[in-house]
Amino acid sequence: MIFSELLKAVRANPQSVVVPSQWGQGRAVFGGVAAVLVYEAMRAQVPTGRPVRSLAISFVGPLAVDTPVSFEVEVLREGKAVSQVLGRAVQNGQVVTLVQGSFGASRDSAIDVVAEPAPLIKPVEECQELPYIEGVTPEFTRYLAMRWGIGGMPFTNNPAREMGGWVRLRGETEAEVVDAAHLLALVDAWPPAVLSHLRAPAPGSSLTWTIEFVQPTPKMITFDWCLYRAQIEHARDGYGHIAAGLWTPDGELIALSRQTVSVFG
Repeated sequence: MIFSELLKAVRANPQSVVVPSQWGQGRAVFGGVAAVLVYEAMRAQVPTGRPVRSLAISFVGPLAVDTPVSFEVEVLREGKAVSQVLGRAVQNGQVVTLVQGSFGASRDSAIDVVAEPAPLIKPVEECQELPYIEGVTPEFTRYLAMRWGIGGMPFTNNPAREMGGWVRLRGETEAEVVDAAHLLALVDAWPPAVLSHLRAPAPGSSLTWTIEFVQPTPKMITFDWCLYRAQIEHARDGYGHIAAGLWTPDGELIALSRQTVSVFG
């Protein structure tokens, strides 16, 4: 089941979706997909013309693969321009993912500040790709291609404060216009940047995640590579605080991300 098929499944029946093990990450569904599915259920309850501005995501518990999950959406407030929405993924009677989202229509403003430039990086063709290796790399990486251009790969004892490179969906047969659902998967595809500091494999996962979207979303298709860079701001006592950005191939800012991650090593 490729990414576009997952989107079709939740759009068709948000009351019962089964995520196959190919989208797993250890014992749970890849966090980016968990967020995508809740977001898709939320977006269906928002009036047209109000694109998503920000999402605050809490991974309350592991969302199990090959097990039905349902989605609950509550519109907290609907103002003249902004909708505040709460979404939950529920599995076996327990909330496993919680998302609070702000969706807002554009308005006239005297403020117009351009984004800072994208980081410099080698062309995608010159960057090392993380291959999907069954039993070694996370299962979901068969559907997401990453090419390293900044910092070190996980568990390489590399003390860099940055990690990143190029990312896009893998395995898609038809090009689609990129929207917020695709961006959630692309941003969360990358492992926590702190894992490069470890000498040996150890578990690490997102505890909370906040992502903000530049609107309107720059025009891209799912075959395009995006540039990702994460920066470690602080890490100690088994937790790391990481800020990141995502840009188009031409250096246009797409999204800003911040995560608190748990590290067991």
